[in-house]
Amino acid sequence: MPKGAANAMILTSKILFNKVLKTYTGITLWPFIVLKDTEREVGQGRYQVLINHERIHLRQQAEMLVVFFYVMYAFYYMRNRFRGQPHWSAYRNIPFERESYEKEGDLNYLKNRKFWQWREFA
Repeated sequence: MPKGAANAMILTSKILFNKVLKTYTGITLWPFIVLKDTEREVGQGRYQVLINHERIHLRQQAEMLVVFFYVMYAFYYMRNRFRGQPHWSAYRNIPFERESYEKEGDLNYLKNRKFWQWREFA
């Protein structure tokens, strides 16, 4: 498990993901990581990658004092939609998501990540 992931506040909610966020497997809402499935259900390898993806979002949120992260997240999503991108493409092209998806498999990424690294993905 990535360093510090054991200390992250991780919750599981089948109701949230089955009723509201049907196509997603996790969400980070400072200071919580909320997942659809447990480690036992998805397997240790996939679980580690998912936790790492969400921990990258926690770092992004902390850097931007949480509220500015959500403002910028919404801005980038809406900008992408206004440019004609469908939902999934608009979501995947948010710089915060681009960084998290690209680096989620590198379980050591957060050890060496530079401050505001997400800007390289904008």
